[in-house]
Amino acid sequence: MAYRVAVVGATGAVGREILKTLAERDFPVREVVALASGRSVGIEVSFGEKSVLKVQALERFDFKGTDIALFSPGASVSAVHAPRAAAAGCVVIDNTSQFRMEPDVPLVVPEVNPQALKRFEKRRIIANPNCSTIQMVVALKPLHDIARVKRVVVATYQSVSGAGKEAMDELFNQTRSIFVNDPTVPEQFPKPIAFNCIPHIDRFLDDGATKEEWKMAAETRKILDPDIAVIATCVRVPVFIGHAEAVHVEFESPITEEQAEEALRDAPGVQLVDKREDGGYVTQVDAAGEDAVYVSRLRQDPTVPHGLAFWCVADNLRKGAALNAVQIAEALHEQGLIQPRR
Repeated sequence: MAYRVAVVGATGAVGREILKTLAERDFPVREVVALASGRSVGIEVSFGEKSVLKVQALERFDFKGTDIALFSPGASVSAVHAPRAAAAGCVVIDNTSQFRMEPDVPLVVPEVNPQALKRFEKRRIIANPNCSTIQMVVALKPLHDIARVKRVVVATYQSVSGAGKEAMDELFNQTRSIFVNDPTVPEQFPKPIAFNCIPHIDRFLDDGATKEEWKMAAETRKILDPDIAVIATCVRVPVFIGHAEAVHVEFESPITEEQAEEALRDAPGVQLVDKREDGGYVTQVDAAGEDAVYVSRLRQDPTVPHGLAFWCVADNLRKGAALNAVQIAEALHEQGLIQPRR
């Protein structure tokens, strides 16, 4: 049993990571098609160690006969072409923000809410959550099962790769410019990103939060529990790959550090690395290229009746995007929710 798979946005950082992840995890494919905008037609992208795919134009591609489409082209492009693919009978797994909060589109992290996949048939679209949300709910799920999460206060430290290749180039070029005493002109960010932290991701909303901060709250409630209160401060930091989060959780009932440690050690997708010594924790550099959500610095929060604090790190291009999308495809296959078409 093998599928015809299309990767939309194949020339972008996430698209390339999706192709790499499909090959690494030996997802059952009989054919993989790389799609992007017309200006990328003919560009070659790698699929595994030996295969090279030539990019085709998304605008002209007929999805009839394609089983699964993994989208990561930008929300406005997904808005046009994801429904077109779904109407052709394809199952769309969309990595953009376009469909996440639509009530009839499942928002899925396979380690957290795989049961939601059963609702995909109505639209044939499944949404991949925001990268910062994914890693947080993977870490929260085993704790929520013990004591129910009541409130989350989170500060994120998000790498520039979350804003795309141009943002990564800006960090590199600004860093070089500072070393040679050249002027730095922000283009991708509102302030210089080299040797700086910017507490501003996505646009500002009327209440003073940014859209990224709203996403973390709204998506956590949709995925994990509608009664959880979340307040986030999302910060862009001068790191190329990997998001980190300082998470403070208030629970409805008592939970000890020992209970939390045991639950996290047994949780799928989580690696607990927590030695109370110099370097006994995971940083973004450590997590880059890895699949796990890493939890460190686990400790009691004495400022609330039932509280824990922890540090959470993951590769935003892998678990925060490409890996989660491929895991959704794997879960559809394993649950028998899709069959290859001939």
